[in-house]
Amino acid sequence: MKIKCVKGMRDYLPEEAELREEMQNKIFEVYRKNGFSRIMTPAVEDAENLDKSDGGDNLNLIFKILKRGEKLSKALETGGELCDLGLRYDLTLPLTRYFAANRQNLTMPFKAVQTDKVYRAENPQKGRLREFMQCDIDVIGDPEPECEIELIAVTAQAIEVLEIGEFTVRINDRRVLNSMLEKCGFGENELSSVCISFDKLDKIGAEGVIAELNEKGFETSAVEKFGDILSELPLDLQKMTEIVGEEETARLTKIIEQSEIIADGKYKIVYDASLVRGQGYYTGTVFEVRSEKFGSSIAGGGRYDKLIGKFIGEDIPACGFSIGFERIFSILCDMKKKAGTRKKIAVLYENSFSDAYKKAEELRGEYDTALFKKPKKMKAFLDRLQNSGYVGFAYEDGNIRNF
Repeated sequence: MKIKCVKGMRDYLPEEAELREEMQNKIFEVYRKNGFSRIMTPAVEDAENLDKSDGGDNLNLIFKILKRGEKLSKALETGGELCDLGLRYDLTLPLTRYFAANRQNLTMPFKAVQTDKVYRAENPQKGRLREFMQCDIDVIGDPEPECEIELIAVTAQAIEVLEIGEFTVRINDRRVLNSMLEKCGFGENELSSVCISFDKLDKIGAEGVIAELNEKGFETSAVEKFGDILSELPLDLQKMTEIVGEEETARLTKIIEQSEIIADGKYKIVYDASLVRGQGYYTGTVFEVRSEKFGSSIAGGGRYDKLIGKFIGEDIPACGFSIGFERIFSILCDMKKKAGTRKKIAVLYENSFSDAYKKAEELRGEYDTALFKKPKKMKAFLDRLQNSGYVGFAYEDGNIRNF
């Protein structure tokens, strides 16, 4: 028997689990106060739903589940599809299926919270697991820009209560980006591939993006026009408006202006022409939050107005924002942030467990109190308690000894 976790998954020590629980509680409390309702969906989804969800590169990372019993035997005999289920790779596809199945029982627009585990067959590395937590808020049924403005503001509130320092909200709109690319001469069926390359701008630079587009075989004149635009980076919204027209950028301008008013200097709102987001289901506004102190993305989302229509044949506007729970958890661990506001002590007993239990009950009004039998090797035991966040201990007499 193996004692190690499956590759890409991990166990959490008590103090780590406590910090994760505190993070979830803080995030959910912000969302609850803003009128979002918690929902729960299964970790397992129909394989066909997952495959048709426009999840971009994530579709290559789905953990698929083999058919069972006679169905598996038949598939093996006939050479048919071996898998009919899979683990969810994010919480958006399950939400859209949930809405399609339960829309008659939901208030519109529907504001949902999901905090749950998702699964991707990633190449495991620091900050990238195969099982990880996501914290999403979504609004379904609201096509107006105020929807995005609210999602940005509420997500920013949740990040603020986690106390990780300064952050910047980056915003773009795929419709604006696509309009610019079409004016360069790219065809409608080429836009997705061009955006995938453009999304790498911060990693490979403008020259790298142009080189990749040439390698993909796009029309030389279109690549050259796009290269001319990239030569003027950073591309601000005013310049983009000059390229595509004021009507195309009006919605994006409103979202940014209103979000800046709400932010009131507590965090930055910026336009980022290269922000694409990897999922193929995004149809309009996309946004991402970057931690200034740690130089990494800690949240992302966007509008996906076509995804629900895959289930019900009717397009329903939808938009969501997901906090990078694992990234922030890692940041807080690096900051050695301790979870909880109440102090923890241990009550040690030698003779009477019942007396010690009564004493612990008295102390629980002020402390989180755990009971332990007094060990023979006290120093090593007390060191472990202190490393686990305990501030002291007491014997059956109740007198507290601070570390």
